[in-house]
Formats: sequence, C-alpha cells, structure tokens
Amino acid sequence: MSVKSGNPLCILKRHLHAACAATALLLGVGSLAQAADLNALIWCDHSDPALLQPFEAANNVKVNVKEFEGTGAGLAIVEQSQPGDWDVMVIDSIDVPRGVEKGLFEPLPEDKLPFADLFPQVKMDGSTVVGGKRYGITEKFGYNTIGFNKTKVDPADMQSLASLTSDKYKGKVAIYDYYLPVIGMAALAIGKKTAELTEADLPALKEELLKMKANAKLVGEVTASQTALATGEVDILVGGGEWVTAGLAKENPALDFSIPKEGAVLWSQSLAMFKDSKNKDMALKFIQYIMSPEGQARLATSSCYWGMPANTKAALTDDQKKVLRFDEQPGFLARAQAYPAPNADLDKKMQDMWTEMLQAK
Repeated sequence: MSVKSGNPLCILKRHLHAACAATALLLGVGSLAQAADLNALIWCDHSDPALLQPFEAANNVKVNVKEFEGTGAGLAIVEQSQPGDWDVMVIDSIDVPRGVEKGLFEPLPEDKLPFADLFPQVKMDGSTVVGGKRYGITEKFGYNTIGFNKTKVDPADMQSLASLTSDKYKGKVAIYDYYLPVIGMAALAIGKKTAELTEADLPALKEELLKMKANAKLVGEVTASQTALATGEVDILVGGGEWVTAGLAKENPALDFSIPKEGAVLWSQSLAMFKDSKNKDMALKFIQYIMSPEGQARLATSSCYWGMPANTKAALTDDQKKVLRFDEQPGFLARAQAYPAPNADLDKKMQDMWTEMLQAK
C-alpha cells in the first residue's frame, strides 16, 4: 500500500503505531550497517523520507530505521540485539524510566538541546528525568479526545464529554479500542483525575464506559475507528484527535477535534540515546536535528501521522498551524491530563473492565 498524507489507513496513533511499511526503510543492523551509519528504533512518523533525507544529506550519513509498535515491542528488539546495535530510540515519554531501569540510555546534555523552547507542560520531567539526569526529550505530542465531523454534529456540543453519552448522537459514535486513553476520558467525564484513579473508581468508570458503548456504532482498533470517521460511517470518534483529523484536513476539511471543558488525555513521545551507541556524536546531532524548528515541522506533519511539535518555534506554515490548532495549545494543555499509569494489579483490573465493556450487549 502506498503511503501519502491523508490516507486514513496510515494516520496512526502513537500507542499502536501500526506500520506504514511501504515508506519505511526496514534495514537491520550488524552486517548491513556501516560503522558510520545511524541506527534508529522508531515509530512510523520518523521513516518519512521528507524527515530523514535533509539530515542524511547534511551529515553524509545513512539513517537505518526499524519501526516497532509500542514500548514493549521496542524493548524486546533491544534485548534481542547486541550492545551498540542501536543509537537512538523513540519511546513514550512516560516509559523512559523503563529504559533507564534496564540500563539502556545515556543522559542527554541539556545545554545542547532546546529545552527552553519546549511547551513547559510537555517536558515531562516526572518521566524523562530519572535520578536527577535527563534521559529523554519530548519531540511530539497530542491528545486522545473527541474527533468529529463539524458538518454533521454541533461543534458546541463537542466542548463537553457529556455529548458522548447523549441520545442526540446515539449510533453516530465510534470508540477507539485502546483502554488507557478512553478510560482516562471516562475519568475526566465523571470528574476524576487520571493520575489519582484507584480500584474504588472502577464501578463509576465502568458505568460511564457502558454509557459510551451504548451510544457507539462500533468499537474498533486504530484503522477501523479512524476510517469510520473519515468515510462518514460515524460522526464522532471517542479517543480521536489531531492525529486523526489533521492529516485528513486537506481531503476532508470538515473533520476537526476539540479539547472539551472537562479536559483530554495527553500523549507524548520522546527521543532517547543508547548508552552503548557506537556513534554518540551523530546520535546527538540527530536528536538536535529532530528538535530544531525545521526538523520539528517535518516530524509534526509526517506522512504517517500528524501531531503537535514539542518545540514552540517549529517552522510550520500558517496553514499547518491552523490545522494543528497551534495557537490554542496553551489552553488545551492547561486542561489536559496524563495517561492513567496504574500499577500492575490495577492495570489488569482496568483491562478486565474494558473487556467487559466490549462484550456488553
């Protein structure tokens, strides 16, 4: 399948990162890679030639990339590799400590990276700084929130999560089938903070999820749910956001997203450097490039999926800023809350609750 901006099959959420393989340079390391190459474990937005080629040309280097789907899969690749096989990695900001605990990452030189230019709310110091040292830098972020067709629904209704359980939109809703962000949205809808959820909150969360399910035409994985919105099968996507609507804006300008008054669930992705990298100077140059205004603009508008650049000075065009709602970000971020981060026991109970919701008639 060819990949182009706006293809609903390739505008992917960062928690699944289903690969748009036709654009990916899925080269292995070892015998295939020269010593001067840079080897990167990445999500699909980094395999866009429009992002990689300027860096390769400027530094006379080849970037070998391998896509993976989720932190667990990425760490599994590392475990199956030899020390030094990889130089840089894209990782959920909240998962940076997992890599640090495994002894994988090198502290980043803060004085050589544009931390002062980042949106303050996405520095994610609670995750990217471990033991007083910074191991990750947020490069891109966005929201699990309400995606919708503004010609089919009242945009004013989309300013409240209550619309998701309103009879007005019964049968016109799709739910993104990923439990953590949608449980987070349910928590916001009933006035709970995502960071403070406990087992005692599960009954109320389940009730809210069942109300959403009763209104839904489908609960689908990333491609099915966003395609349902893109094709008009549904008018609202619970868990959608700029990662769905921004890349489709040119083909379907009726698609939009809102950050309702109750808030939205914030996702963010970071770059980390491997401590065993054999090419640390080039690895740092790559991170500096991605975090530069030009690199940030190319990453934000990648053919795989769009998202907000972490750098406030990203060299986006006025049209790109409009689609991403760039100027509204301070207000959006003020209302956003982090992904729920349950311990293992609560996580299992949340997954069980999600399964029960899926199976409900």
